[in-house]
Amino acid sequence: MKTLFFALGLAGVALATGCTTVASRISGHQAAFDTWPAAVRTQVQAGQVALGFTPEMVRVALGEPDRVTTRTTAAGTTEVWVYFPHGPYFTLGLGGGAVRGNSAFGGGLTVAGAPGSGGQHLRIIFSEGRVSALETSRD
Repeated sequence: MKTLFFALGLAGVALATGCTTVASRISGHQAAFDTWPAAVRTQVQAGQVALGFTPEMVRVALGEPDRVTTRTTAAGTTEVWVYFPHGPYFTLGLGGGAVRGNSAFGGGLTVAGAPGSGGQHLRIIFSEGRVSALETSRD
């Protein structure tokens, strides 16, 4: 039973520390946010990004990317930010046990989040410090 509470506690801590809201990100970047055009502020408040956004605008709208890569082609070098879905994707595994004579064989309960499983993920491509392309794909 202690293990169950420990696992649930860890899952709760991971969810609590890994999640920020758009409002909290805006308040952390309030001075910059206040200088952005009204249309950009509206999109950021809705958690959306668009072509021409700066990295700061994207971070405020979506948070930190899950992965950052660099792409080099004949046209030049771009930076790619990848965001995986972080919806309520959870797995629950139940185990059983058996008793044989004086020996007991284990069982258990596993609760784990699985961000990135299922749903669409977003790739944001930056060229010259601005969003130049947005790509979505399914897992």
